[in-house]
Amino acid sequence: MLAAERRHEEHDFHRGLKNRHIQMIALGGAIGVGLFLGAGRAISISGPALILSYAVGGAIIFFIMRALGELLMYRPVSGSFASYAEEFVGPFAGFATGWSYWFMWVTIGMAEITAVAMYVHYWFPDIPQWLPALTTLLVLYFANRITVAVFGELEFWFALIKVVMLVAMIGIGLAVLFFGVTPLAPTASFSNLWSHQGFMPFGVLGVALTLQMVMFAFQGVELIGVTAGEAQNPEQVLPRATNGVVWRILIFYIGALVIMMSLVPWTELKPGVSPFVFLFEKMGIPGAASVVNFVVITAAASSCNSGIFSTGRMLYTLAQFGQAPRAFGRVNRNHVPSAAITFSALLMGAGVVLNYVVPEEAFIWITSVSLVSALWTWSIIMIAHLGYRKAVAARQARAVAFRMPGAPVVNWIVVAFMVVAFGLLGLDPQTRVALYVAPLWFALLAVGYRFTRSAGVEVVPSIMRGASR
Repeated sequence: MLAAERRHEEHDFHRGLKNRHIQMIALGGAIGVGLFLGAGRAISISGPALILSYAVGGAIIFFIMRALGELLMYRPVSGSFASYAEEFVGPFAGFATGWSYWFMWVTIGMAEITAVAMYVHYWFPDIPQWLPALTTLLVLYFANRITVAVFGELEFWFALIKVVMLVAMIGIGLAVLFFGVTPLAPTASFSNLWSHQGFMPFGVLGVALTLQMVMFAFQGVELIGVTAGEAQNPEQVLPRATNGVVWRILIFYIGALVIMMSLVPWTELKPGVSPFVFLFEKMGIPGAASVVNFVVITAAASSCNSGIFSTGRMLYTLAQFGQAPRAFGRVNRNHVPSAAITFSALLMGAGVVLNYVVPEEAFIWITSVSLVSALWTWSIIMIAHLGYRKAVAARQARAVAFRMPGAPVVNWIVVAFMVVAFGLLGLDPQTRVALYVAPLWFALLAVGYRFTRSAGVEVVPSIMRGASR
């Protein structure tokens, strides 16, 4: 491994994230408004076949996480994607991956603080929308500046609230289906999954159209890689977290969708209305809308919290590679990259302005653009994994026990899937903006990369030169 790089990072960072933090960070990062709010729109496009979309997307995510887990066991460092891309793909791949992942979380942060403001209006409609957005951003910003343990604890409880919500929904749904409780009992049945225009009412095209939304919902699961540099006992914690988070997400997503569309016909679930709010109201549970609204606020805050954490660590890594200002590569006395966090949080604040200018389109535009960066990052993980395996075969890198099955064929299948998912963005006018932004973003990256080279900035920093694996 690149021992010098790891020693440098261990000097700067404090390994304050425990196993329960790592598990919940990855789980919380991938369970958010994509499920709590986006499921209604996705169901209207594909019907019950959305379950199939999540199963396919979950299988793809499984292989991505196993590939990432193998790379993490080889070298568990913060900002792992840029580091692995640098080592096993090439200098530009490392540069583009680091900045693209940073850009992804900045845009997600913009969307999420706007979402929090919109949800707070449910209770306090007279409060200016910018105020709760700014308040949320400031609270999370200062929490991330204190210590990594504070971030981990905050994210643990944020994620736990979402998990409890899903478990309660699944548990109550099973009680309705098997014991006939609540007013939904007379019409609740698993047959609702296929008795209303069939299981796949819109055919294969309907399933394909939802893949973009499904993959957006899975964004954040790779956050395990960013936490690697600050995890306690990474060799023990990271494999368990990698395996555990995948099957838990599949249970929560697929389990919730199966129960949801069994309790009521999918035709009753409408776009723009949270299916969770709809179901709890139909069950006759008092205050259901307020409960779900609170959960969705924590989901949005959780995602923004993860975004501030990950952008700070990615800028730190880019600075170590000589691909970002040196100030971003320094940590404060709490072992936190405070300058990098501050810069990222300032840019996230632009989401409030964007929401003011284009309030109707802001969320879908921002999230579709962020998905492009996620597709790039996931693809690079698989390609870097191929490079790692070749290095192992050539005895230039050490092999690890935690391995991804099916390589190299599975690697190329996953990359092809990412290309298809990117192309599907063009089928929806609301997500098509991502196809316009993507070439501009990568052109900007190319210019930035050439600038760092022509300015004499080292692409591979001195801490990595001459280090033995």
